[in-house]
Parts: sequence; structure tokens; C-alpha cells
Amino acid sequence: MQVFHHIRSLREALAEARRAGKRIGFVPTMGNLHDAHLALVKQAQQTCDCVVVSIFVNRLQFGLNEDWDRYPRTLAVDSAKLEGINCDFLFCPDETEIYPNGMDEQTRVIVPAMTDVLCGASRPGHFEGVTTVVTKLFNIVQPDEAVFGIKDYQQLAVIRRMVEDLCIPVQISAGEIYREPDGLALSSRNGFIAEAERPRVSQLYRTLSWVSEQIKAGQRDFIALAEAGKIQITEAGFKVDYLEICSSRTLKPAAHDDTEITVLGAMYTESARLIDNLSLELV
Repeated sequence: MQVFHHIRSLREALAEARRAGKRIGFVPTMGNLHDAHLALVKQAQQTCDCVVVSIFVNRLQFGLNEDWDRYPRTLAVDSAKLEGINCDFLFCPDETEIYPNGMDEQTRVIVPAMTDVLCGASRPGHFEGVTTVVTKLFNIVQPDEAVFGIKDYQQLAVIRRMVEDLCIPVQISAGEIYREPDGLALSSRNGFIAEAERPRVSQLYRTLSWVSEQIKAGQRDFIALAEAGKIQITEAGFKVDYLEICSSRTLKPAAHDDTEITVLGAMYTESARLIDNLSLELV
């Protein structure tokens, strides 16, 4: 695996791969890699000749009082994991490489659709940071295909819209959610969960599963269902950020005749914010 810290050297290596007719895959991450990240890399390897993984903890997508300063930095371990699955390129720039003029004067990419609800409502400016850095990374790598995890369902939807609106020539693919045996979705932030509350945090997944089953059984009072789900989470001892039943395509509140629905939720534990989602197709 070749490791790059600078844009210029990565571009030179990728230009050579491109001249050789290779299809380039890309998996952007913030590091602290787990099995779900590695699965995204393996997915890209199935359809691409070479794969680039980026590791960059993007301060621009963190708000005030969020966990940028304590977000796990595990580059040596991450590098070994990527070596173990034969990743081709690792790009791990520092902040001045990505934001040479400083973040205050950085040109921003704003997607007005789907960014002021769900995670966007509780994390103002978050998606602006995501779309800005992803656009920069797409311009640096110029991949044929980029793979994102579907656990961050809203992020995936926003990036797809951004790519469509800006005519960026990259195929966006989704990787499935990987879960612990009790249903907890794998996440780098799971390391923040207090040991005493770990046995209970799968409540978010259990609640989303219950809501989904009610919908499959014919329940269409989505507002009442969401409120009942919030009560389940609260009674389990957690604070609800949101629980919404949305159109899978637009993330607007689901209508009674929608056939593609996603149930999305976020909750706070003592020291972590967890998100999850379940999608269903109705006939």
C-alpha cells in the first residue's frame, strides 16, 4: 500500500493508474477504522482496479461543543488494517493540506435540500462541512466510484444530491450497515459508550425495528408511531435527538401512499450520540 500525505504526490500516482486504464474507487473516512469501513473498501475492490482510502478528521463538520478534539486518531492501526486487505492507496493529509487558506476563508459547498432536518437540525453547519470536504476530496482523487456507508443515511442522500446538482462524474455506491450481535450499528463513536450502559444502547435499533414492523403490519399514523418510539427510548434511559419516518428518496415526512420509507433515529447516551436507520419497501 502506498501512503500519501500530499495532494500532488497522490495525483501523480493516480494519473499513472488512469493512464493504465484502471478504474479508481474511493472510500473517504475519518479513521478509527472498524469492520464496516473495511467492508466498504472490499466493496470498492469488487468493481474497481485500485482503491484509495482517505483518513482526515474534518474539523469543518464538527460544531461547537462537539467531539473533534477527542475523536480517535489511530493511524498506525488503521494503516495495518488497510494493508491487511490489500488497499492500494492511503491518503492522510494534515489540515493545512486540505485547507491551505484556513477554514474561515474556505470556499464552501452548500446543499440546501435535506440538510436542515434530522442530523442537520441538531448539528447546524455539519453538512456544509461534509459536502465541502467531500467535494475537495472528489476533486483531488477524481474517482470513478465512491462508496459510503448507509448507516449515515442522510449524509449519503445529501452527497448523492450534491453530485447530481454539480455534475460530478462519480458513481456513488452504498455499503450496508454492519451490526454487533445485539443490533448496535458499528460506529467509531461506539468507543465513547460507557461500559455500564453498553448493554442497553441497542434500544435505538430495537425501537426502529419495532416502528418498521408496525408499518409493515399496516400502521400509517406515522406521527403517533414516531412518538411511541421516542417514549420507548426515553423509558430506556436515553435522550432522544430525533425519530422520524421519512420518504427514502426525499427525507421529507412519509406520506400514507409512500412505498419507500426509511425510519431514522438518533439518541444520546451519557457520552455518545448514536444514529441508525432502517429502510423498507411496501407493496
